[in-house]
Amino acid sequence: MTDDDAGTAAGEPRPARVALTDAAAELLARLRRRHGDLMFHQSGGCCDGSSPMCFPAGDFLTGDADVHLGDLTVPEAPGGPDDGGATFTVPVWMSRAQFEYWSHTHLTIDVVPGRGAGFSVEAPEGVRFLIRSRLFTDAEAEALRG
Repeated sequence: MTDDDAGTAAGEPRPARVALTDAAAELLARLRRRHGDLMFHQSGGCCDGSSPMCFPAGDFLTGDADVHLGDLTVPEAPGGPDDGGATFTVPVWMSRAQFEYWSHTHLTIDVVPGRGAGFSVEAPEGVRFLIRSRLFTDAEAEALRG
């Protein structure tokens, strides 16, 4: 499940900036059946901490102050794209100011038990989305710059 960046100068696909765990993908499939198309915006703090917030598509307005990190490809049902199953995409956004700090990291959206962001659509499920991050390797960072 990757983002939609175009290829590098060498013709290789750029590394994804965002990814998704299987547990988060399963939750997104359930949430999409209930809420329709979805989107993420990585919260920069304030009342919801620093959490990936999931909204019905268009409910959170993005603009020039935001960076589109990529589109997650999510299977609609178990088995998903590897067995020819249908998929949908979920765009992931972050504020440009926050991206300046996180531009060197790969982000994986996961889900864990507990209450998180009150405005995010998973809140009534008793779980919350969270970000797991790692630094890009030197090769990944170079490919993203290319």
